[in-house]
Amino acid sequence: MVQKDELKETFQLGPFVVPRIWNGLWQLSSNAWGSASSYKIRRQMAEYAEQGFIAFDMGKLSVYVTGFSVAHVDPLSADHYGSSELLFGQFRQSLPSPDSVVCSTKWCVFRPTNPTRLVVETAVQERLDRTQSKAVDLLQFHWQDYSDKGYITALHHLQDLQAEGKIVTIGLCNFDAIRTDEICTELGPGAIVSNQIQFSVVDTRPLHGMADVCEKHNVKLLTYGTLCGGFLADRWLGAPEPDLYSGDLTPSQRKYLDMILKAWGDWALFQSLLSVLRAIGDCHGGVSIANVATRWVLDHPCVGAVIIGTRLGISDHTEDNHKVTRLKLTDEDRAAIEEVLDRSNGRKLITTIGDCGAEYR
Repeated sequence: MVQKDELKETFQLGPFVVPRIWNGLWQLSSNAWGSASSYKIRRQMAEYAEQGFIAFDMGKLSVYVTGFSVAHVDPLSADHYGSSELLFGQFRQSLPSPDSVVCSTKWCVFRPTNPTRLVVETAVQERLDRTQSKAVDLLQFHWQDYSDKGYITALHHLQDLQAEGKIVTIGLCNFDAIRTDEICTELGPGAIVSNQIQFSVVDTRPLHGMADVCEKHNVKLLTYGTLCGGFLADRWLGAPEPDLYSGDLTPSQRKYLDMILKAWGDWALFQSLLSVLRAIGDCHGGVSIANVATRWVLDHPCVGAVIIGTRLGISDHTEDNHKVTRLKLTDEDRAAIEEVLDRSNGRKLITTIGDCGAEYR
């Protein structure tokens, strides 16, 4: 087993030194991914942390996407965390040194909201209570309606709460390049440390504007969807095209399969991509397709970390994830991937879907 001190690949996020692979806990929000006892979940959190995967990302947006538009937004709640914050809080308090792990969570505003100081402070206090923390390590903010500039007001209140010690660092979630640039300029240097967005070898939208904004303001991307809901994996190489409406697919798989088939290309081209990733993996000692796909994203300077969904208490991919930190892609590897991407509609997604986060708006 790989030990914690062997995990060398880290980056600086505000005052934190964190690994470049994070544990995504959104799968705790629904039984659609399977379920395990609270005890097993907390125990596996401890195992992940012991192996150096000390950063845990909470919750998910309460948005269900069909055909790249919002099909439903829960009208009664701004956030949908499931039990992730509560379970993490229990786990963290069981540690001899609670500060040895890092918690990133979210405040997501979907419905029209007047972001008064009280509203913002109440949302942050709920995060503190649920995670049993004195300060939120990373508070990631999502605002649904760009036409309502209340997001600037909300962020200024978050800055005030940060100055008061209730927040350590502030990040964004699913903001596009224009708004990210606007916010970073308004709030000042160092105010925003990250933006959590979708990025994969299939969805390369962050390379069209967002990467430049990140370099300008020293913002790091925390990326999800890097494995396309699990489709960028060996199990799908040579597999027949799945039924988009099959009950066998998880919510994430339906979302990403929809993108692959309707916007990016088709199943045959996707099989070509998997074949190339498999060949690259074979050239590097037989590492997995998922390893190669993750490494490709991590090799972009704008990316701080990849968030990989964890089915805690059900499956364990820590050993496979460790292989990513040892993998070094060559120029030939990248050229082989680009050859497939050139045959896809990937570079058009910025116009067909919109900039980062547009699929949720």
